[in-house]
Amino acid sequence: MVRSADRLGDLVTGRAFEPVLRIGVTGLARAGKTVFITSLIANLIDRGRMSGLAAAQEGRIVAAYLQPQPDDTVPRFDYESHIAALTGANPHWPESTRTISELRLSLKVRPTGLLAGLQGPRTLHLDIVDYPGEWLLDLGLLEKSFADWSAATLKKLQTRPEATAFLAQLRAEDPDAKLEEPRAQALAAAFTDYLHEARRAGWSDLAPGRFLLPGELAGSPVLTFAPLPPTQAPRGSLSREMERRFEAYKAQVVQPFFRDHFARIDRQVVLVDVLGTLHRGPEAVADMRATLAETLSAFRPGRTAFLTRLLGGRRVEKILFAATKADHLHHSQHARLTHLIEALVKQASERARFAGAETGALAIAALRATTEEERDHGGEVLKMVRGRLLKDDKQAAFYPGDLPEDPSHVLAGEGLGDFQAMAFAPAPMTLRPGDGPPHIRLDRAAQFLIGDRL
Repeated sequence: MVRSADRLGDLVTGRAFEPVLRIGVTGLARAGKTVFITSLIANLIDRGRMSGLAAAQEGRIVAAYLQPQPDDTVPRFDYESHIAALTGANPHWPESTRTISELRLSLKVRPTGLLAGLQGPRTLHLDIVDYPGEWLLDLGLLEKSFADWSAATLKKLQTRPEATAFLAQLRAEDPDAKLEEPRAQALAAAFTDYLHEARRAGWSDLAPGRFLLPGELAGSPVLTFAPLPPTQAPRGSLSREMERRFEAYKAQVVQPFFRDHFARIDRQVVLVDVLGTLHRGPEAVADMRATLAETLSAFRPGRTAFLTRLLGGRRVEKILFAATKADHLHHSQHARLTHLIEALVKQASERARFAGAETGALAIAALRATTEEERDHGGEVLKMVRGRLLKDDKQAAFYPGDLPEDPSHVLAGEGLGDFQAMAFAPAPMTLRPGDGPPHIRLDRAAQFLIGDRL
């Protein structure tokens, strides 16, 4: 009892005088999670470009420094390698997120208010947790049975050409037949191939996510199942074994992630590649919208009471939805990009606000890779961006087309005509002392996420 009281005392003292704020960063493939975290840390350490963060503009952040992360069993976010990749002599995008990682950044801040002169600087620890968006989608499986998940998945697959090979193999199987492990493995492999093809095609609903990023679970029975049509299969059959493995996946993979990592998040960033989704067409837009709405059901949003926080309870208090790659558009279109992300996440945001969480939407570029220019074309002034093309390393000026002024047209499936998205490489940069990497509205994102705690 004495030891328990001591631990509780340490917990109260630590969180009262050196509070910890856990920020989760996720997004689906190609949304830019690694670049976002790297640039955010760099710009909090060197705050010359962070005028939108009130504490930085007021000069109240005395220092920012990296510390050993508190979770010894979680890989450290490799900030040093990532910032070197972005700012080196031959800049390139760092490797994408393939597993969970974490980093602690501590900010020493002078207080504000009437008693500011009587108090010294205090410390706020930011634990930034990076995890694949595909893992987030898995949380929606917790409330589904194998039959429900199979029915919903197979219905979607009927209209997707990427699933042709898997559906053909599925038709050749008898779910009621006795389990033969090689046939089960072949069926699961075909389903995994479909998920990879669907991701390359730009689809968002890619659960189970660990099939795409298996890590140490590769080849295990917990990743060897596939959706099957409904049946009253006997024990020992293919269908019963697939159902058992689906339940094992939820219990042994999804629930531990939720319990050990996700349920401890205070603030959450969801990065969305809106421009890439628009480029892929109306069906991809509808898929992304539905995926974001379903994703939010896992956030357990709402305000956390002080005592509940001290005793270990967590609820997500703020959620920022950020449309990335705003530097791929001229700044005159950024407001339209913001309206689009607001429309895409409207259903998800309303659900979060109803539960007591604060939500925000921004168009950002965590690392600005382009410059802007205007050209006369047939008597019309085209507002363009110039950058280094990712595919051939050549400089090019690019006009992607205009985003719609009314986002409802996109959500209604009307498409965007000839709108195109381009892939740029990071530009070489020379940073002045005190400046972090160039960005678009990263300071406003930081103000939303942590400004109230500074």
